[in-house]
Amino acid sequence: MQFKLTSLEKGWVLYDVGNSAFVLLVSTIMPIYFNYLAGNAGLSSVEYLAYWGYAASVATIIVAIIGPVFGTIADTKGFKKPFFTITLLIGAAGCLALGLAKQWLIFLVVYIIAKIGFSSSLIFYDSMLGDVTSEERVDHVSSQGFAWGYIGSCVPFVACLGLVLGSDAIGISMESAMGIAFAIVAVWWIVMSCPLLKKYKQKSYVERKPRAVKESFSRLGRTFANMKKEKKIFLFLLAFFFYIDGVYTIIDMATAYGTSLGLDTTGLLLALLVTQIVAFPFAIIFGRLSAKYNTTNLITVCIFAYLGIAVFAIFLRTQWQFWVLAVLVGIFQGGIQALSRSYFTKIIPAERSGEYFGLMDICGKGASFVGTTVVSVVSQISGSTSIGVGMIGILFVIGIVIFRIAAGVE
Repeated sequence: MQFKLTSLEKGWVLYDVGNSAFVLLVSTIMPIYFNYLAGNAGLSSVEYLAYWGYAASVATIIVAIIGPVFGTIADTKGFKKPFFTITLLIGAAGCLALGLAKQWLIFLVVYIIAKIGFSSSLIFYDSMLGDVTSEERVDHVSSQGFAWGYIGSCVPFVACLGLVLGSDAIGISMESAMGIAFAIVAVWWIVMSCPLLKKYKQKSYVERKPRAVKESFSRLGRTFANMKKEKKIFLFLLAFFFYIDGVYTIIDMATAYGTSLGLDTTGLLLALLVTQIVAFPFAIIFGRLSAKYNTTNLITVCIFAYLGIAVFAIFLRTQWQFWVLAVLVGIFQGGIQALSRSYFTKIIPAERSGEYFGLMDICGKGASFVGTTVVSVVSQISGSTSIGVGMIGILFVIGIVIFRIAAGVE
């Protein structure tokens, strides 16, 4: 197999580079800034972690509801690119607007809007994979997307980190520094999207019919009705619901968790920067390994590794332990995300990819409200964030069992 990317594949990969800057900002600097806003309002560390988790949950519940509808509509001929463009612009505009929100509750509302735009854009983006490459290259191209997304997002992140940590030295307030940081990420996101918007053409589609929106709802209803017959897809989505829920909860809550434990803010940010750097080569490595080894076995290894990471997080107390956690996440994060995306691309009908990726989003980012909500609720009830984070391990155990059952279905 030729590992060199085509120009269309490169354009698709660049969107991962663009939107990953927002992901990195959300998982690193943004929770710390929210902690700053919450502290100014007199909220405790447990309340801060809980409210941050609830905001993430609200955003993902909304996407879980609208995602399949968006995906089904986008499968209609000529619809996918316009819907993709609208959602990415909502996400980028929301990112820019975060810099204007100075009160913690307003900040969370704007964050929810931005995350809805971001998560919705990924439904269309992921479903484009089958259009931009061939079936034998999907593992490789999907891995390249995550890999370059990790390393590419470090460019605006380093600039934002320098601004935030050096705000006193350059004579600007924390609020001003964050406003500039949000603007940098929003511009980066849009610029990196341009090559894909210019080159992408929808190859697999459902023909446009009168009352296209109503017809999309009908198609979605038929898909749900037939899901039990498509046992392999159904079981994979169920497994994916649990194990990727755990992955995204760890991504969303890592900085908030470290902050609630009282760990050094600068150390947390640098450790998560290391996660991105480590994830770059390992995402590519997993993509290469998929050419030699069964994809289902590679995904299983990644899920087991994340189970170990969740157990390790329960006992995390010191800065060096957080660094170890960051490196371990970096090793397996790209592999489990990229291989799950490409594996799903292989087992679904190409002309209904948007519809199925909309369903996958319910079970992925759309379902991550379970993990973040569990962490938030258990943390509040027990008064311990460590116990709350430890509950994530249960999601990986269930995910492993169901995924192995799905792997055995023809």
